[in-house]
Amino acid sequence: MYWTLELASYLSDAPWPATRDELIDYAIRTGAPLEVVENLQAIEEEEEETYESIEEIWPDYPSEEDFLWNEEEY
Repeated sequence: MYWTLELASYLSDAPWPATRDELIDYAIRTGAPLEVVENLQAIEEEEEETYESIEEIWPDYPSEEDFLWNEEEY
């Protein structure tokens, strides 16, 4: 399983919180690349575990703090 910023972006508008199966269904319905569906299928399914955000699936997902953009400067 591998994630990139591009692949994870397909889940940015997902209906959080969601289970793994709901995320797979969302990815298929929105036309996400096959790699997104395969990555979600590779997650070990625990009893109806609900994910609150993409950070729970991909802990390295960059947050706004990771970008050194200071809106006040511009």
